[in-house]
Amino acid sequence: MEKNHIHIVNRRAGFEYHMVQKYTAGMVLTGTEIKSIREGHVNITDAFCFIKDGELFIRNMHISVWKQGSYYNHDPLRVRKLLLKRAELKKIRVKAIEKGFTIIATKLYLSESGYAKIEIAVAQGKKSFDKREDIKKRDVSREIARGLV
Repeated sequence: MEKNHIHIVNRRAGFEYHMVQKYTAGMVLTGTEIKSIREGHVNITDAFCFIKDGELFIRNMHISVWKQGSYYNHDPLRVRKLLLKRAELKKIRVKAIEKGFTIIATKLYLSESGYAKIEIAVAQGKKSFDKREDIKKRDVSREIARGLV
């Protein structure tokens, strides 16, 4: 698998949240973590971000243990630091303080230069009637596609 074709997407995030603003961040990783990411052994479904001491961290992002890592292997669920510009971090902090907003991971990919990047979004949780509307729209579009094809 080519290194530029790794795209891990959190499809559940679009169903559970309204995305308000998206940002791309770098990550501080160890050697065995980046090797596992290049193999595609990552799960970001439950991942969320938090701000501590003016820095952004991500929790519950599962990067599987690298098979050839021996005792150098990492903890699969460790808290990882995200790298953003100060102005972006300030905007995120202001929005995250508001009630009902959270910071979630939406996509993880490898950049052209081979660095792991994560797309995060400041999001607001959907209500159950919003979710039902989304399901209805999706069903209608499927029916239209079936009728046309």
